[in-house]
Amino acid sequence: MRAYTGKRRRSTHTMLSIAGGCAVIGITGVPVAVEADLARGLPAFDIVGLPDSTVRESRERVRAAIRNSGYEFPLARITVNLAPAHIRKVGVGLDLPVAVSILAASGQVPARNLDRTTFIGELSLDGALRPVRGVLPGCAAARSSGSSCVVVPFENAREAQCVSGLDVIAVGTLSEVADYLSSGAVPCPARSRPERP
Repeated sequence: MRAYTGKRRRSTHTMLSIAGGCAVIGITGVPVAVEADLARGLPAFDIVGLPDSTVRESRERVRAAIRNSGYEFPLARITVNLAPAHIRKVGVGLDLPVAVSILAASGQVPARNLDRTTFIGELSLDGALRPVRGVLPGCAAARSSGSSCVVVPFENAREAQCVSGLDVIAVGTLSEVADYLSSGAVPCPARSRPERP
């Protein structure tokens, strides 16, 4: 486990960050803006924007993954909005952008590096990334929304590479995502990553 070694900022005022994600409806991908707002008040963690039960359950996965990756889960009133709000969000692929938006809003990763990047992946409680379904339409949606880069689990890299016009960053853990956002260093080129047995 690699602990966060940079300066951690505790918010004394509302902080907002937005990370790109995607939802899949049938075989169609839909870009999703994952907005995290951290405000003063009793600690709470709410996800709004028509999340289904698997997305609502991501609160516990994200909380544990952030802590077990060596980062601080903010003691704040956290509201995560999944926009556009009129589309129902299904599946576990939004775990990663939810975690990234919270880390950025709390100052633990640079928010400036989120622009034009889409994040797709399920988080395990220890911070490892698990593959998800719907990466191909999700990447197509990311490209159509203006993203130039997509961050996916290693196992989804080959599928993501089928969509031209996107840089594919393949990662194995939330810590690797945070390191990439902080330094710009790619953990391992997707095309040279050996497949897991």
